[in-house]
Amino acid sequence: MHISATAPPTTPSTVWLGRGRHTGPTAPEVLRTHLQALKDGERLQDFRELPDSETAEGESAFEARWQVPDNITVRARLKLSEWSGRGQEWTLVAEAERPWDLRWPSPAELFWPWETDTAWGQETVTGQRFLDVNPLPADDKELRRILRAALRDTWTVDVVVHEAMTPDERGRRSLVSLLPPGLHHRVVEHRAAPHQLRTVNWALKDFGVEVPRGGALVLPGSPAPEGYDVGSFSVRSVFLDGSHPTEVLDAVRRYVALPAPLPEGGDAALTLLREKWQLLTLEEELARERELVAMYKEALEAMTESRDLYREAAEQAHEALAAYREAAAEAGVEPPRPAPAKKGGSPFQQWGRTLERLKESTMGLRPASATVPSRDDADREAGDSDGTGEASER
Repeated sequence: MHISATAPPTTPSTVWLGRGRHTGPTAPEVLRTHLQALKDGERLQDFRELPDSETAEGESAFEARWQVPDNITVRARLKLSEWSGRGQEWTLVAEAERPWDLRWPSPAELFWPWETDTAWGQETVTGQRFLDVNPLPADDKELRRILRAALRDTWTVDVVVHEAMTPDERGRRSLVSLLPPGLHHRVVEHRAAPHQLRTVNWALKDFGVEVPRGGALVLPGSPAPEGYDVGSFSVRSVFLDGSHPTEVLDAVRRYVALPAPLPEGGDAALTLLREKWQLLTLEEELARERELVAMYKEALEAMTESRDLYREAAEQAHEALAAYREAAAEAGVEPPRPAPAKKGGSPFQQWGRTLERLKESTMGLRPASATVPSRDDADREAGDSDGTGEASER
């Protein structure tokens, strides 16, 4: 299969990514209060709110660090930015020292307090809620809008469940809560009422997938991850009677395990986490200082080497100039004044041009060997002048 050179990088196995909305007016204060409570309870090692100088205008950001089982450290960064609707959008990226284990706590839960009808638990694109059953709208146009938006969203995993009949209280519980904690704020569950199946499948027709009657489908996303096959992520029957929906949960786990490209904006969020991390331990600060010292040392060595090269070039230029002056003095020629250096050239280039001019001038000043009279020629000319030359010939 041909892969475009501009294809986005694959999400690393150590990374957890999530995104959502906070519809209330006090998102930063909620974060500060909750993070401080977790730090006091020793669930977090530390957290920090980044200063305005470290964030873009209209944004704020928080960093936090904690440990999961086996003393594995997790570093996470949450960014708050203005949202076109009421409230703010949050983007959260976390990275562990080992490949991410879905049994670990959701990073979103460690930044935000989870309460009933919490203001932060809405998915960004569709507005549907995490850890909740989201009935599809009765209006057909709105239903199609939500499903198509879900298909294009690369930040969440969307599951559509069709109710073969209206479920009782046990059947109206969200299936997402039965998934491992690491998926609680990455999976969105959409419920289609018994009479909505035809409308749902009409909305999904352009994407080549459909929901079985009384079953479920893990939507492929756009683009679908490599290895996605609709038959493997379609469940024929889902019993909404409180029993454990093993097939649906397995389909979601298998989908998440597929290699997937970083979502739009995920690459930038991960780069900020890795390259602009501020919440350092003492050991990390020492390591960073050592890196700075090593960098300064390399820069100093490069400057010293450049200085030596300049010095060597200057000495060669002085030697060439001395040779030129000596040759000019022997020839009785007034040496020309050097032309002023042109702007825009490096010292090496200027010295190179000067050496070339001096070499050419010196070669021009040296007399050719053919024009220098030999000693025999001089004696012959002297004999001709006093008449001995003619006598010798006779």
